[in-house]
Amino acid sequence: MSTTQPSIEHQNLVLIPTYNEKENIENITRAVFNLPEQFDVLVIDDNSPDGTAAIVKNLQKEFPERLHILERSGKLGLGTAYITGFKWAIEHKYDYIFEMDADFSHNPDDLIRLREACHKNGADVAIGSRYVSGVNVVNWPMGRVIMSYYASKYVRIVTGLKIHDTTAGFVCYRREVLETIELDKIQFKGYAFQIEMKFTAKMCGFKIQEVPIIFINRVLGESKMSGGIFSEAVFGVIKLKLGSLFRKYPQKKH
Repeated sequence: MSTTQPSIEHQNLVLIPTYNEKENIENITRAVFNLPEQFDVLVIDDNSPDGTAAIVKNLQKEFPERLHILERSGKLGLGTAYITGFKWAIEHKYDYIFEMDADFSHNPDDLIRLREACHKNGADVAIGSRYVSGVNVVNWPMGRVIMSYYASKYVRIVTGLKIHDTTAGFVCYRREVLETIELDKIQFKGYAFQIEMKFTAKMCGFKIQEVPIIFINRVLGESKMSGGIFSEAVFGVIKLKLGSLFRKYPQKKH
């Protein structure tokens, strides 16, 4: 586990959860570090048997202040990986915290656009959206595109969220959002986690903005999507909406 403290100018932190991403992790890390603005990276690895963590630790010799790793005991779920990363980011006082996949389905260049939406345009949460300007998905089977697109429509209807891409996993949060929304009360672990985070941020009074991106399906490694993850999202949003009727949410400080 890395204990390196980020220096004071390190304001942006990209969280990358990994499980068997040895083909991608070095390239995605270097792509982030090559951006014209400075972004640090925190890898949250779920004990990948393929040696992903070892690759990251070797890279840390080259980027000792910018690359960090948290190693977990096993495959504990996307949501808990991000919660672990969020708490680390809050502890280390990063201003902007990003969710991003390791597999280049999210273009690292778009990190700058997400940051600008928060830093310059007044958003508290910026979402890299596949559906805000049509359907911008490359190399997905048509069935999965249709499933994902209409899942977001379904979530909008049930929750009332005015967001086109509710399951998006390419997101920038201002630190205040993560400090406010009671991370220990986030329940879902799969893709419903993404819906729950956006819904909770909205219920806490934060401004959410969608930034159009092009999503490109992974070339290397294996997808982690499963039917169980999808069903959690379908039934989870009903539970989420019903639960919100009886919950008092902490509010954004104005």
